[in-house]
Amino acid sequence: MTASTPLNPALTTWTGHEGLPRFDLVKDTDFAPAFEAAFKAHEAEIDDIAGNPDQPTFENTVIALEIAGDALSRISSIFWNKAGADTNETIQALERDIAPKMSRHYSKIGMNAALFKRIDTLWENRESLGLDLEATRVLERHWKGFVKSGAKLPKEQQERLAGINETLAGLGAKFGQNVLADEKNWALFLDSEEDLAGIPDFLRDAMASAASDRGQQGKYAVTLSRSIIEPFLTFSDNRELREKAFRAWIARGENGGETDNRGLIAETLALRAEKAKLLGYDNYAALKLDNTMAKTPEAVNGLLMQVWEKAVARAREEEADLATLVAAEGRNHDVMPWDWRHYAEKLRAEKFNFSEGELKPYLQLEKIIEASFDVAQRLFGITATEKKGVAGYHPDVRVFEMRDASGRLTALFLGDYFARSSKRSGAWMSSFQSQHKLTLKNGAVGELPIIYNVCNFAKPAEGKPALLSLDDARTLFHEFGHALHGMLSNVTYPSVSGTGVSRDFVELPSQLYEHWLTVPDILKRYAVHYRTGEPMPEALLDKVLAARTFNSGFATVEFTSSALVDMAYHTAQAQGEPMALEAATLEKIGMPRSIVMRHRSPHFLHVFSGDGYSAGYYSYMWSEVLDADAFAAFEETGNAFDPGMAQKLKDNVYSVGGSIDPEDAYKGFRGKLPSPDAMLAKKGLAA
Repeated sequence: MTASTPLNPALTTWTGHEGLPRFDLVKDTDFAPAFEAAFKAHEAEIDDIAGNPDQPTFENTVIALEIAGDALSRISSIFWNKAGADTNETIQALERDIAPKMSRHYSKIGMNAALFKRIDTLWENRESLGLDLEATRVLERHWKGFVKSGAKLPKEQQERLAGINETLAGLGAKFGQNVLADEKNWALFLDSEEDLAGIPDFLRDAMASAASDRGQQGKYAVTLSRSIIEPFLTFSDNRELREKAFRAWIARGENGGETDNRGLIAETLALRAEKAKLLGYDNYAALKLDNTMAKTPEAVNGLLMQVWEKAVARAREEEADLATLVAAEGRNHDVMPWDWRHYAEKLRAEKFNFSEGELKPYLQLEKIIEASFDVAQRLFGITATEKKGVAGYHPDVRVFEMRDASGRLTALFLGDYFARSSKRSGAWMSSFQSQHKLTLKNGAVGELPIIYNVCNFAKPAEGKPALLSLDDARTLFHEFGHALHGMLSNVTYPSVSGTGVSRDFVELPSQLYEHWLTVPDILKRYAVHYRTGEPMPEALLDKVLAARTFNSGFATVEFTSSALVDMAYHTAQAQGEPMALEAATLEKIGMPRSIVMRHRSPHFLHVFSGDGYSAGYYSYMWSEVLDADAFAAFEETGNAFDPGMAQKLKDNVYSVGGSIDPEDAYKGFRGKLPSPDAMLAKKGLAA
């Protein structure tokens, strides 16, 4: 692109419905010149702040930083959404180029000596500035951010740190693209009844749709999307095909060639360890945990091992039960990872007299979306209205207006629910725009949060409803809980808005929200049969609720082993071969041969595709301690929608973002910090 390339105003001036971007006016080729221009504009703003001849004040330094870079933020939000949810070769090539450039840009800001001097002066004199609690936390966040960006390091070390960060950004982008490529390029096509033995209609429909998308009409595709591979492993009677599909699933990122991630992991871990040493930390985990609730690797491993011991003991009992079923069928093989889900489903049917296949017709995507909205209305007074005809960033995306009890528009919400080959796996929440109350340079006061959820549910055949598993339904509630954290935000400053909280607190609003899915009144109202409209029978509902802790040993071992390996990687004093460290860690903790980590290292996107959950995967469990105790507060009132408790939850958790310390936020809601007891009881792992 040349300097004369015209910039597309649709990237920065959003004229769509209620300020939504006009995605239809943006071309892939628009991003490169827009990024270059936005980097320059942001640099000029930073130079103006750093070079201000006036004495530093909170207004002319911190608030100025908070609102600087608006164009870059807008371009970035559209680009990174597309890179994750609807990518292509053009976007992927640009991602590999932009990720290190973005790192270099922010490293330069973080190492701007004149700018840090202003921030440091304010920090040293913070007691005399008359700041309220939120403003003090914003100042602290900026000061710590500069220190962790190397502002206090000698010039030579600053340059090395900037180089490390730039390289890490590129490695993270490549890691994620490799996993997506392995998922996209593998499919197992089936067409005989023998191969389809045991597969229920809802899964056949999803597999037929997936095959059709790949140009194989009339066949059925097993893909590596979790929404297809997991039910296939659950229902397929063909053990040979289960093993073939399972091995492909766990080999993502480990297939040799250009998409193999093992070398990227080794390089990433070595650079992270070097970065931690440069900044004065013993290891990378200590660096990442410095500003969290857990605070130290020892605290994290203490919780994980406490849960691990109970979980692995339960999993051994579960494995013995499954082995009995295998033997009863006249088979003489051990329970292997590709057997577990299959026989666990049979055991659940035997113990609780229902199967996942029996439950699924009652879990329509449309009804579960309605349920998530209804819970939000009953707890927080907000209502969702779909705006048909308003275009999202993909034809599958749906746009909703969110309004409070007075009818005031409080947020826009976009739902992107179906798997596709252009979308990375998993589920996540993000935003195009975060709530705040500052006056921007264009004169606008504050911004409306524009939040989106991305899921990967199997898309049904034309004219048929999308049916979810119970885990899928929980995922939808989980991500909408994150969305509510963004949409209910009520803070002044962008940097502490919504999910701008410590990593081990950010999962509290999402995991807590999952609890309302299985509140009996919600299931009775929204778990209705897709053909008859009849509610789930009381007997089946009772069985579902009774089976909530079924297979909990397996699920907890899957998760906790991944979290322990993450911590092992980021506390290791010597960086050896990563796969050897993974194997040694699993052997040390006694990982059952019949279970595999939920995310093996070569496709552990949380940890290696970017920095978000590195040394932080534990945070789901840390937050689970909080969410179990938080929901118990509602149970103690006898009303899952108790108005007083809901108001306290909104005021102290969902609306405050990072404007107060997370421990204080939780204590403001509950009056105390929790022990792991409620979490262990919820999992059925209490002594």
